[in-house]
Amino acid sequence: MSSTVTVGIDGSRESLAATVWAADEALSRGLPLRLLKVWGSDDDIRSRRIDLDTARVWGERSLHTVERRLRRRRPGLQVETAWISGDPADALCTAGNDAELLVLGSRGLSGLTGYLAGSVSLAVLSRMRRPGVLVRPQATSVPKEHGPAGDIVLGLDLARPSEEMLEFAFAGADRYGCAVRVLYSWAMPLVHGPDMAGALPLLRAELEEEWHQALDGALAPWTKKYPAVPVIRQCQQGRPAQDLVKATHEARLVVVGRRNRHSRIGTHIGAVTHAVVHHSSAPIAVVPHD
Repeated sequence: MSSTVTVGIDGSRESLAATVWAADEALSRGLPLRLLKVWGSDDDIRSRRIDLDTARVWGERSLHTVERRLRRRRPGLQVETAWISGDPADALCTAGNDAELLVLGSRGLSGLTGYLAGSVSLAVLSRMRRPGVLVRPQATSVPKEHGPAGDIVLGLDLARPSEEMLEFAFAGADRYGCAVRVLYSWAMPLVHGPDMAGALPLLRAELEEEWHQALDGALAPWTKKYPAVPVIRQCQQGRPAQDLVKATHEARLVVVGRRNRHSRIGTHIGAVTHAVVHHSSAPIAVVPHD
């Protein structure tokens, strides 16, 4: 694995936004930024008429244009470029597994419809073994002199808390100098019996106490490891996907998980992560875990 932040670029507004975000992330980590352009001859009917050498010349020219702009605007940034030919999902997945972090652009549809990650992004996120980040164009709209605002929002499953997700969120907050807002939404179980109207408030209070204790236990090692990182605990009765999407509106970064699976059928990013990927207005980090 190489110590780089890699970003896939294709010249679109979305990939340019991802490049700006990735450049700042590379600087915060003290790592080089790798600009990657993948040319797939089957992507567009027009590209089938372009020979490989011509595609390479055009691709490398666009890479160097972005590189020059980044070097001018981020003087301390180390930049590498790479142009490859092949299946975009396969190439990006391979590059992401060989990097500290892979960053991709994601296009927005509308305020009502939400957002769309795209088939390539979903294919990459569902197969990678390293963290990946999706960036919306508006994610870089905050003026540079003020810096990005908001906290890191972490959607945590207390039934099986992921150390990989916790490490990613706390390490990021430590670098950014912001808080981690940990969100866990739980549901009341279906119960039957006499006098349920009187029993339900007691059951709800017991469950709420249990989940708060579980949250404190899951966070204890990380608050000890990162004592300077403020932590906001949000443990509530609700719907995980809906509550997490709502929490993303003022987030600096949203961290969700994807359980590693070995089946070849489906995208396997999980219902909650799928909802956040499509509807979050903030950058989304998808962290694979066992």
